[in-house]
Amino acid sequence: MLRRHARGIALGAVTAYRIRRIGDGISPIESDVSGAGSYMLQESGVVFDVKRFALHDGPGIRTTVFLKGCPLSCAWCHNPEGRSRNLELLFWEARCTGCGACIEACPANAVSIVDNAARVDRERCTVCGACVDVCPTGARAVAGEVWSVERILDVVEKDLLFYDESGGGVTLSGGEPLAQPAFAAALLGACRGRRIHTAVDTCGCAEWSALERVARETDLFLYDVKHVDAAMHKELTGVSNERILENLRRLSDGGHRLWIRYPLVPGRNDGEAEIIALGRLVACLDSVATVHLLPFHWGGERKLERLGGKGISLSMDVEPVVAAEVAAKILRGIVDIDVHVGG
Repeated sequence: MLRRHARGIALGAVTAYRIRRIGDGISPIESDVSGAGSYMLQESGVVFDVKRFALHDGPGIRTTVFLKGCPLSCAWCHNPEGRSRNLELLFWEARCTGCGACIEACPANAVSIVDNAARVDRERCTVCGACVDVCPTGARAVAGEVWSVERILDVVEKDLLFYDESGGGVTLSGGEPLAQPAFAAALLGACRGRRIHTAVDTCGCAEWSALERVARETDLFLYDVKHVDAAMHKELTGVSNERILENLRRLSDGGHRLWIRYPLVPGRNDGEAEIIALGRLVACLDSVATVHLLPFHWGGERKLERLGGKGISLSMDVEPVVAAEVAAKILRGIVDIDVHVGG
């Protein structure tokens, strides 16, 4: 969660950051449903966004909660501020006027003027938020904030009518929700205790014990498959997919409802051979209801720059949506379930 020091400032939509204050002054919420008691409401985790009225994170209108921490290092990651479990400083260079207010406020002496912009030495920065508090133009923000289940429920319950009318609910995303299994399970359990549909968007890279714990409170898994080949998966994400595919099979064998989400990355996993391999994998999974092919976009590159990183260089011979439609045609010739382009 983007925050101004200790006071809540939330990260906005994918295309822009905006400020809103939520979750203050919460009173305890009681439930007579087993497993959703007050002890679960006090469970807390590190969150970097709570997005209301989400339309691409499962069925219906949803509230999506983004948890920090992920075991993968996808170069094309759309939410790089969700990779680390730690709080991180984001910097919008175009907004910086070089006024120097942050230099005076920083207790770690981590900020200096370079090329007319107040740049931070990230090795010295403690992410205390002091520079964020004094910045007059909003050029700085902290990604990540500790939220309790109770506080999130206060936001979630504002939209119960929309969930009921649209068949929506709550989705946990990230980052990777399974990186914080106790918090994820508590939040999902509290939602189900209130008869709110639950979904988890996951890469599946976790111990089975953690996944099994979360699965007990999950109505739908949005399961990300990056590449079917183990060696290529490791090259693209930094880890092998052996555990990921094994967990996927175990969920399917257990009858858990699954949507497969496959992000198409130009020249990396969008070739005919890769799509055929995906189709053969899905054909063996009885619990998969649909496959979503996600056209590539550069949504995370700007965020990565704000974290002090640099994006990958990709050449696209075909427009992403056109490439996704080609892949969908191949996949529909292999599987007899719905194949969608987009989330």
